Amino acid sequence: MGEALGEVMANFAWPLFEIRDYSMIIPVPLHVKKLRERGFNQALILSKVIARHHRLKLDYLSLRRTKFTQPQTTLGKKARQANVIGIFNVAHPEKLAREKIILVDDVYTTGSTLMECARTLKKAGVTTIAVLTMARTLS
Repeated sequence: MGEALGEVMANFAWPLFEIRDYSMIIPVPLHVKKLRERGFNQALILSKVIARHHRLKLDYLSLRRTKFTQPQTTLGKKARQANVIGIFNVAHPEKLAREKIILVDDVYTTGSTLMECARTLKKAGVTTIAVLTMARTLS
C-alpha cells in the first residue's frame, strides 16, 4: 500500500512548488523503539518512491528522533507541541548545509512534528524546506 500511495504523491501536480527545485528528500524519522515495534517507517516508504520517481537524493539517516515520546494521536494541540520539543537532532549537519529539502510524513494534524523537524533542519544549515504529506486531518 505504501508503494501505491508513494506513486500517487510522486505523480501529483503540487500547486505550491516544483519538486525538481529541491535537492533531497528526508522522511520524518521514527524512534528506534517505535521502528522495531512497527517494523517499518511509513514516511520512509513514501519518500523512497518520491525520490526514485524524481531522481532526488534520499537521506533517511541524518535526521534522527532521539527521544521516545507518547504517541501524538493521544494528545491535544498544545500537548503535541510540547511533546516534540527537542526530540530530533541531525547527524553530520555538514551534509545538509545549503540543501533544499522536501520533508515527508504520512499525516499532517497540527504540524507540531513537522515544525520541530524543520526547526532542527534549519539549525543544521538547510536553506529551504517544503513539506509533503499523504493526508491532512481535520482537527
